[in-house]
Amino acid sequence: MKPVIGVSSDLKEKVLSVSTDNIHAVARFGGVPIVLPNLQEDGIDLIVEMIDGLLLTGGGDIDPTLFGEEPHQRLGSIVPERDAFEIQLVQKMLEKNKPILGICRGAQILSIAAGGDMYQDIYTQSTEQLLQHDQQAPNWHASHFVQVTNLSILSSIIGVEKFKVNSFHHQAVRNIPNGFIVSGIASDGIIEAFESENHSFVMGIQWHPESLLLKDDFVSAAIFSCFINACSN
Repeated sequence: MKPVIGVSSDLKEKVLSVSTDNIHAVARFGGVPIVLPNLQEDGIDLIVEMIDGLLLTGGGDIDPTLFGEEPHQRLGSIVPERDAFEIQLVQKMLEKNKPILGICRGAQILSIAAGGDMYQDIYTQSTEQLLQHDQQAPNWHASHFVQVTNLSILSSIIGVEKFKVNSFHHQAVRNIPNGFIVSGIASDGIIEAFESENHSFVMGIQWHPESLLLKDDFVSAAIFSCFINACSN
């Protein structure tokens, strides 16, 4: 039986939305995608029981009060309902040791839900000379490199030490949660991938592999394939 994958959705003016690239990526590698609503507590336990894995998709900014900060000048629009729903959902999925793949904003909310934090704006809060992380190019174009950590799950999945990714963000994970390791990093020090040491498959990645699949990117294919396989076990 194919695994059921919960796909998180954005919420704007009472309308739920999700890129079909996410839906197609899940289906391409054997999963059945189910778009999730941004509910409050009622229903979350049932959702966790129903799904075999969770794909946390990209989107807007995240409420900084969730990790003990007040809003930075460069903070963009937030959706409190989505933040609350996804944090509760992630925490319950972690308790059940069910697979999670967090993409861009999804990686950031994964970090926060597990006890980490993030930059509200990398360009003003990082002390390093940064790359362009909000590329001015098509979403299927890979614009900068990621160095992979040896002996990580990511390393075992893709089999290379360095590869290129696309990039559409001004926020990023700053301090990963306890029990996680950094598995990919950009040349300017921005965390591009991290993973749990205590779960079967829990990974956050800062780029958008669902879009790179439009060009049959082998790294993106390997990540989605491994994620869906983990959801099948």
